[in-house]
Amino acid sequence: MEIYAKVAVQGDAVRLLKTNKATKEEIDAAVKELLALKLDYKTLTGQEYKVGIPPTNSTPVNSNSLAVEEDDGDYVDPWTVQTSNAKGVDYDKLIVRFGSNKIDQELINRIEQATGQKAHHFLRRGIFFSHRDVHQILDAFETKKSFYLYTGRGPSSEAMHMGHLIPFIFTKWLQDVFDVPLVVQLTDDEKYLWKDITLEQAYKYTIENTKDIIACGFDVNKTFIFSDLDYIGQSPRFYQNVVKIQKHVTFNQVKGIFGFGDSDCIGKISFPAIQAAPSFSTSFPQIFNGQKDIQCLIPCAIDQDYSSGKLLTGELKKILIETLQPIIAAHQTRRKQVTDEMVKQFMTPRKLAFNF
Repeated sequence: MEIYAKVAVQGDAVRLLKTNKATKEEIDAAVKELLALKLDYKTLTGQEYKVGIPPTNSTPVNSNSLAVEEDDGDYVDPWTVQTSNAKGVDYDKLIVRFGSNKIDQELINRIEQATGQKAHHFLRRGIFFSHRDVHQILDAFETKKSFYLYTGRGPSSEAMHMGHLIPFIFTKWLQDVFDVPLVVQLTDDEKYLWKDITLEQAYKYTIENTKDIIACGFDVNKTFIFSDLDYIGQSPRFYQNVVKIQKHVTFNQVKGIFGFGDSDCIGKISFPAIQAAPSFSTSFPQIFNGQKDIQCLIPCAIDQDYSSGKLLTGELKKILIETLQPIIAAHQTRRKQVTDEMVKQFMTPRKLAFNF
């Protein structure tokens, strides 16, 4: 079908622009065109466009049908968030699309009951709005079975901005109230593969970003921060898990998620397995003594929504600046106190102060 082919071609064009490091304006324009084609595709077929799966029929859909009305025009991948909807990204539909569940008041109440602490304002205000299997984590915690936290950072510059700090601020709260260990993956290998930088630059960014993460106040006795470029070569168990994941996940599965194209290097295609490996406790034998049944909670973002720096009014921008400046100033003060020895301590593979 001609419209299916057009969407596929435009999708390849978007991926090629990203691979060739085109300007944001060029990528945004290409994504906008892709969204319009996907809308046309759904109008004509009544189906959502799926990579590698042509429409099962080509029966036109009436313009008043539910299929068209429900189309949100959102484009979300690991690097880009775009929408053709004037109301912005529909997060409820994102929850359905990503197969997660909404964080409702009942779950927030249960977290408060389990921890004996008031829920973080990121939860109460819907900043973190969806989850997978948190009830299962709470079931284990309430029966005295612990878990660990895993989050990460792709170091692409020497300093992290406020948006980058959000998941770490929330993760710090989770570590405090649940009293659990944390592993933080610095994906310098990813940034080397995706960006026009050297391995040395990628590792330098890792060290600088580690200082920002430490400044969030994590407990050094319960936190292991690691560079992929460093740690994977030191840990046979970690690499064994990477290989197991690579064997059980097909290229078609990751192609649809990451938008890989024919011109992407093979390093990009293998990277998702590296990013998934820390979610298995056996990847860290020095922490978990080879135990296989320890659950992992991963605080992360479905997307990052704020990028342009443009707000609705000057008055609103002034309020936000006044609110954020003390937070940033306090973080910068703590960061200046982070020494090279502290970085080394956090990044040394070791047993953490927690018994499993």
